[in-house]
Amino acid sequence: MSLYETNKILTQWKKERPDLNQVHSQVLQNVQMRVDLAFKAYFRRVKAGENPGHPRFKGRDLYDSFTYPQYGFKLDRGRLHLSKIGDVKIVLHRPVEGTIKTLTIRRSSTGKWYACFSVEYDPSPAPQKESVVGIDVGLESFATLSNGEKIENPRFFRTDEKALAKAQRRLSNAEKGTPEQKKARKIVVHIHERIANRRLNFAHQTSRKVVDRFGRIVFEDLNIIKMEKNHHLAKIIADVAWNMFISITGNKAEEAGSRVILVNPRNTSQQWSRCGMIVAKTLSDRVHSCPHCGLVMDRDQNAAINIMRLGLQSQG
Repeated sequence: MSLYETNKILTQWKKERPDLNQVHSQVLQNVQMRVDLAFKAYFRRVKAGENPGHPRFKGRDLYDSFTYPQYGFKLDRGRLHLSKIGDVKIVLHRPVEGTIKTLTIRRSSTGKWYACFSVEYDPSPAPQKESVVGIDVGLESFATLSNGEKIENPRFFRTDEKALAKAQRRLSNAEKGTPEQKKARKIVVHIHERIANRRLNFAHQTSRKVVDRFGRIVFEDLNIIKMEKNHHLAKIIADVAWNMFISITGNKAEEAGSRVILVNPRNTSQQWSRCGMIVAKTLSDRVHSCPHCGLVMDRDQNAAINIMRLGLQSQG
């Protein structure tokens, strides 16, 4: 059924199920919009010949958010009024700038509740920066800049891996349906959330430092999904979360008047930045001497210089 058809019969559904009247009408309409978008994406994948993955029904225990698209909420002095729910005391971690357009109430896996505002505002123009940098993301170091600076890999998952393994053993040993199993599951989820929060915070802080310094930031356009098929590296690649870092950097750059450029990663590690010759290397070769021009350089910095050069070439 189309979105138009489900919107038409929503009134009839509310007559058949009086409990739906306890939910704001726009929240109900937004649920129908989510279902419509899920099926549109499903049919698009079918036509593209991909593995489509049929949309999954979400029961009350799996439904973790609801949205007020335009009306039904009001923010006033530390309290959030939600239609059909009431006044909720909130911790506003920073002032809301601009005009609030939508509100999504989201429940985290550990039971925390968040109010996520979507706002429209005109950012103040930032001073233009002429500096440019190429960034090579990696596993030994999180990232290497073309000027030789390195950002260390925090390895968040490795730090909590033992604690997570211990919690998962307790969960697998707990009897199904008991309070002990519920408690053990909550501990596992809490550790996963802690790792994710640390990773996200690191990506935000690191991207802010890069955006504040450089006007043009060049990354490789990596196929992360394909790279994670290497079972020896999949866990490490997932832990560094390169896509998250590049995406957040792009968002901050747009607001700060900077620009993120993505380039083809082919041969950026094998080509030497001085003479342009291709010299094959394995992953274990961290420092290499070029037999053609004599250049000796850190492997990742050489790649970062090539990335910067490709970014500048793509800009003419």
